[in-house]
Amino acid sequence: MSLIPPNPTTSEEDFQVCTPEHCFYAFDTLFTTLTKKKAIQPKFADEKFPLFVTWNVRCPGKQPRLRGCIGNFEAQPLHEGLSEYALISAFQDHRFRKIESRELDSLECSISLLTDFEDASSYLDWTVGVHGIQITFPHPSFLASDRSEAPSPLSSSSSIPTRSNLKHSFSSTYLPQVAEEQGWNKIEAIDSAIQKAGWNGRITEDIRRSIRLRRYQSKAYTVGWDEYVEWREANGGSM
Repeated sequence: MSLIPPNPTTSEEDFQVCTPEHCFYAFDTLFTTLTKKKAIQPKFADEKFPLFVTWNVRCPGKQPRLRGCIGNFEAQPLHEGLSEYALISAFQDHRFRKIESRELDSLECSISLLTDFEDASSYLDWTVGVHGIQITFPHPSFLASDRSEAPSPLSSSSSIPTRSNLKHSFSSTYLPQVAEEQGWNKIEAIDSAIQKAGWNGRITEDIRRSIRLRRYQSKAYTVGWDEYVEWREANGGSM
């Protein structure tokens, strides 16, 4: 009997790249850090991938709620990268308080291994549900056509704004599943990514057109606490 039930969001191709073992290893890193139990050593290949580790809280009858998500676009050896970002996303995501041991049995862990990076021809050159987006764009005051429209980031200050004290560029990313889960079209996803990057002014078409966009895909898998406990006990670990 298989230890792991089929994951409905994971294709056969995904499963060949991102596996339950990657999720279990990340879960084990968090569990043993919080409980001081002995960790189980990874058995999967120590390949290199850009990766993200996501923690969600499972709510009965509702969609899982984000609890932390941080990763790296530089290829990481999986043994080190998964253990490092399992803890960074659990403890250092500034949007959330640190995950505590009392929350463990409500968590699920999603691992995304990023692949197929491509430079897009425009901010619309990607597909919802297929591509993640990584955007960068300059401060709107550096766009000649937008200087009169962009609100001053220092409008409430007595200091006179200068180009030297503006943030020169902004960047953010959304994993491939985010836009589809949120029900966004491309424009809505782009505008949300612009705000996520830290721009709080009016979003104009000139700002959108100034975006440099890299699209990418991910191979992902998700496991919950019960699956992790079964795996850990099957591998001789104590709870």
